[in-house]
Amino acid sequence: MTTIDIAEIARTTGLSARALRFYEARGLVRPLRTHSGRRVYGAGELERLHQLIALKRAGLSLAQIKALFDRRPIDLAALLRLQLEAVEAEAAALGERRAILVKTLSRIDRGEPIDAATLCSLIRSGDKIMSEEAAKWKTVTDRYMSEEAKADFAAKQAEMGEAFGETHADTAAKWKDLGSRIKAAMPMDPASEQAQAFLREWGALLEPFARVATPAMMEGSRQLYANMDQWEGEADPGFDHQVFQFIQQAAAIAKVRGANPLPSA
Repeated sequence: MTTIDIAEIARTTGLSARALRFYEARGLVRPLRTHSGRRVYGAGELERLHQLIALKRAGLSLAQIKALFDRRPIDLAALLRLQLEAVEAEAAALGERRAILVKTLSRIDRGEPIDAATLCSLIRSGDKIMSEEAAKWKTVTDRYMSEEAKADFAAKQAEMGEAFGETHADTAAKWKDLGSRIKAAMPMDPASEQAQAFLREWGALLEPFARVATPAMMEGSRQLYANMDQWEGEADPGFDHQVFQFIQQAAAIAKVRGANPLPSA
């Protein structure tokens, strides 16, 4: 039987070794052990990990996934219907916002004045989506950030807004653009100039946050993204776990070279 070691599994799936050990402890995967105690995975366990990732992205909890893997009774149809309703509600909200944007731009292109009612409608639609996104992030951050970090984030909202000098939507769009460009360029050598250029862009986007963040906020953020493989799909930072891991590799190389642009405070 062909086996794969944990480092190769981590590279193939985008999961960290820590996450793999966590899933093993929860009984979701069962790697074999060599005589020296090293974990190795067969094709079946690799397939199970890919299934786990897909099911997490569909919104299932680890307990629900384990029930599926263990073939325990579970009302999968009802569960999937709930997930589908949530996705459809989100899609409807985005569709509404898109329709307003298209209509507003069409009027601008025709040289028509934009009335207050149209702008208010656009703002209300955007606020609704932002509120839903904030709720998703709260669910995630509550698991990994201390009470001190959460209090500091709340107190620093205005200051962070001034530091970034743009709307949250503008900042989110920049992260999504950078994350998409890095993903499209992979695989690539983290020591390459292209990778290091991406790393500098990443550092530039982080700089306004690092400028005003307290130590508790920095530590909370580190804890959050160190566990990204466990919450990926629940909230959207604009990049996936594989891209984040790649940036960490590029940063480690830059640090050795004495040129790491990522904030360390």
